[in-house]
Formats: sequence, structure tokens, C-alpha cells
Amino acid sequence: MWLVNCENYRLEENDIDGPNPTPYFILSHTWGDDEVTFNDLNLSLDTAIHKKGFEKIRGICEVALTYGCSHVWVDTCCIDKTSSAELTESINSMFHWHSKAEACFCSVEAQPA
Repeated sequence: MWLVNCENYRLEENDIDGPNPTPYFILSHTWGDDEVTFNDLNLSLDTAIHKKGFEKIRGICEVALTYGCSHVWVDTCCIDKTSSAELTESINSMFHWHSKAEACFCSVEAQPA
């Protein structure tokens, strides 16, 4: 699985079932129109930071760092959706990944009345 390093917003691989898994928080959120993708973080952080969805990533990273956790998993940017094999593996692993997280935080976008 891929995780966002909260110090530099770079993607890093993590084997959560390996001998030294990296602890991480998960963000559960509503998707918006301008989300940060895997390719945004992997290829061009400059593109990612200008997207509206980056505020959610920045926010969960601030929370994680406050609690002493340096990595987060966010579905919009930690899954390479251009790879059908990775997308399938990710969908099948979601419950396991959530169960291994240190904590899960929710972000819900306000809707107009």
C-alpha cells in the first residue's frame, strides 16, 4: 500500500503485514471535484498543492503529526487508479487497511441548505 509522508507529502510504499510496518492514519472523506490523485503526488507536487482536495490531505497530515504519526492513507491519492491490478487489490484490501490503521478520521464537506 502507498502512504503519504506528512513531512514532505511524498508517496512511500508500506508493507503493513511485514516485520516493520509504518503506523498510519486513514482519512475517510467525501470526494469533491478537484481531488489530488496518485499521479499528482507521485509526479508533480506543485500540481497537487493547488488542487482544492489538497486541503484535506494537509489537514489530516497536521492532525497525524500532532498525534505523533508521520503517515496517512487517503484513497484519492494513495491508489494508482491507472493500474487496474492495483485498483482491484486496493478495493479488496480496504477493510484490512482500515483495521490496521492507528486511527480513522472523517472529513465531510458541508452541503448547501
